[in-house]
Amino acid sequence: MKPTYQKGTAFTILSLLAVCHMLNDTLQSVISAVYPLLKDSLLLNFTQIGLITLVFQLASSIFQPIIGLITDKKPQPYSLPIGMTFTMIGILSLSYANSFPLVLVSVFLTGLGSSIFHPEASRLAYMASGGKHGLAQSLFQVGGNFGSSIGPLLALWIITPYGQRNIGWFSLIALASIGIMLIISKWYKGNLYRIKHTDNTNESVSNKKPIHSQGKITFAISILLILIFSKYVYMASLNSYYMFYLIDKFNVPVHDAQLYLFAFLFAVALGTIAGGPIGDRIGRKYVIWGSILGTAPFALIMPHVGLMWTCILSIIIGLILSSAFSAILVYAQELVPGKVGLIGGLFFGLAFGIAGVASAILGKVADNTSIQHVYDICAYLPLIGLVAAFLPNTRKKGNI
Repeated sequence: MKPTYQKGTAFTILSLLAVCHMLNDTLQSVISAVYPLLKDSLLLNFTQIGLITLVFQLASSIFQPIIGLITDKKPQPYSLPIGMTFTMIGILSLSYANSFPLVLVSVFLTGLGSSIFHPEASRLAYMASGGKHGLAQSLFQVGGNFGSSIGPLLALWIITPYGQRNIGWFSLIALASIGIMLIISKWYKGNLYRIKHTDNTNESVSNKKPIHSQGKITFAISILLILIFSKYVYMASLNSYYMFYLIDKFNVPVHDAQLYLFAFLFAVALGTIAGGPIGDRIGRKYVIWGSILGTAPFALIMPHVGLMWTCILSIIIGLILSSAFSAILVYAQELVPGKVGLIGGLFFGLAFGIAGVASAILGKVADNTSIQHVYDICAYLPLIGLVAAFLPNTRKKGNI
């Protein structure tokens, strides 16, 4: 007798994953939120700020495809709490970092924790989806984006008024996350069969064949990587330098700049909710195309308006642009079935890596010209979304 597999959507696990992603990305976003504090206390320039982001994002990215490839072959149920332990150590060390090199070591450890977390957490979301892959990835992503949005707000309340040492209090968030991750890891260990039974059919995912030729898959992945470049270079300009832009152009205080950054990142969280389910319904290619290219008119206008419209446009940009990543990730997973960890690691890793390199380059540009010039250049990046028109369908019948 064949075993009976429970293949329904595990909403409890998806919810816990979203909470863990929220806590993980809250800790990650604290780093960029304290940039003005670090810049003043350690007398850093924009190039050094960019290098901090580069080290952080490279640590968050370079190991992800490797971890994804390894865990595709041998899943590691307890990798999530191990990764969060690295993050906790990084956050604690950042609170005591009194030099630029120590800051780099601290953000490297924090980024390493994120690098361990994302490939396996993405696989878990896929496993728990019950075939609703877009919905599952959106729930997972919205947790992370919501965490990214509240990080600056918590930094405003807990760190900015009292100083760098208060960063250490955020290690309690890491400790709480480890507790939740242990629950998830126990479920993961007991549900490994779902790796081979995560769609709505009786066909094992690991045995499913790609519906396109290798050449067409390579071409499609290349297009997706170009779109990731467009999205995350533009996002890097906002995540790393939006507060400095508002301070420089409109003379707003740091307190207000952190609130404006929170508003933008909260819009990113809200926009993420829509991308996956809409992609499940109308096709992921259309979501990808509309998300990145749809940002272009607002991005082109934003450098030429006043403070109020800058904030309004940044919120609109966050809502539209954020819907793309879940659709891109699930689209790629459908192109290459059976390689969920590798694809998750590749795309999360590439996203973070591109953001890190872009932040370093943009910081150098800001030092050599001005922070406003950075936004004049980056405004054209969403136009690259035009290349999404060349993406093939990932299913034989209609729904992309």
